[in-house]
Amino acid sequence: MHDSELPVVIIGAGPYGLSIAACLSALRVPFRIFGEPMQSWRESMPRGMLLKSEGFASSLHDLDRSFTLKKYCEGAGLPYQDVGDPVPLERFVDYGLEFQRRLVPELERHKIKRLGRRDGTFALTTSTGEKLTARSVVVASGISHFGYVPAELEHAPSDLVSHSSAHSELGGFRGRTVAVVGGGSSAVDIAALLHEAGADVHLIARRDAIDFHDPSVEPRPLSQRILAPRSGLGIGWRSRLCTDAPLLFHAMPESFRLRIVKRHLGPAPGWFMKQRVVGRFPMHLGTTIGGVQVKDGGIHLTLDRKASGTMNLEVAHVIAATGYKPAIRKLPFLEDQLLGKIATADEAPVLNRKFECSVPNLYWVGLASANSFGPLTRFAYGAEFTARRLTRILAAELRIKAAPAASGTQTGRA
Repeated sequence: MHDSELPVVIIGAGPYGLSIAACLSALRVPFRIFGEPMQSWRESMPRGMLLKSEGFASSLHDLDRSFTLKKYCEGAGLPYQDVGDPVPLERFVDYGLEFQRRLVPELERHKIKRLGRRDGTFALTTSTGEKLTARSVVVASGISHFGYVPAELEHAPSDLVSHSSAHSELGGFRGRTVAVVGGGSSAVDIAALLHEAGADVHLIARRDAIDFHDPSVEPRPLSQRILAPRSGLGIGWRSRLCTDAPLLFHAMPESFRLRIVKRHLGPAPGWFMKQRVVGRFPMHLGTTIGGVQVKDGGIHLTLDRKASGTMNLEVAHVIAATGYKPAIRKLPFLEDQLLGKIATADEAPVLNRKFECSVPNLYWVGLASANSFGPLTRFAYGAEFTARRLTRILAAELRIKAAPAASGTQTGRA
């Protein structure tokens, strides 16, 4: 490693990027981290939202577990329960910002504008124009670039159709008719908040019914704990295996992994949202969008309903609350030459057991790693497994790389 070459650069400062940085600090591995702290949570989630994950599953991670969400709430005099008390978005964001201030003070609030590879090392350019070289890069860019819009909506004007990630404030929709497309927690949450902000809301979902989670109650009988154990992703053995055995998931055939990531933990709003939506506004269930037409400054939708045929709906705006799909071609900082060298499956990078893609020393975490490590890494709860594993790998490889340099010998990658 050259004197001017950084050992590690982290792109992104959400739960994964901050957790990895905190763990690298504890392991005394030099790094630089770039990004706005908790940006996706601050800018791509509607204010007033409640997290679907339980309190115990909503912490960022440092090796000593010195600053969990529970400890933050206790210190700030805020209510907290491991299970059964939904965490407000604003509280989670404030916790993440305090985690950054305490454990990752070296965060540089600039963006990485370009990432390429030159002569076996990474070349990066920041939004300030600074040019860097790094041996290893961790891409922890979160979800903000991965919003998925269905094909029938993706070509409509952006001022009339948008993804839910574009809306942290909903007050501007007061008095307007808005269609929300989707049947999961994102759709139900934003529909409820729009209704409460004074919008005329219509929820459109292909599902025949909204599958709300059951309320979380503790303590649970022993028989229930055995038959359906709790995990950071929910109740049941399938979720428990996803949280406890991500390396086993990684060993499964690719077709199996892709299928499970798509199907497990499908659309399911939190139990606490049921009373805020049922009977509050029209929900067009078992319904698909058959046609989209711009008309009189709004959107004219043709809805195909299983039970009752076709209907027309005119709205001022459509919000696609249809989730996120990792497609690394959407990341604006990746140079085309580097992008072309990254092997992908369903547009996400193919990763080895070290989170490393086909380009040596380029690591991907969070949603972009879910096709390799399972549903665990779609959620903040996966930051612990990811940070503990990846930072120890980086520390070990740095030591291996540095040792021959000290003795004047040459060696290859570990």
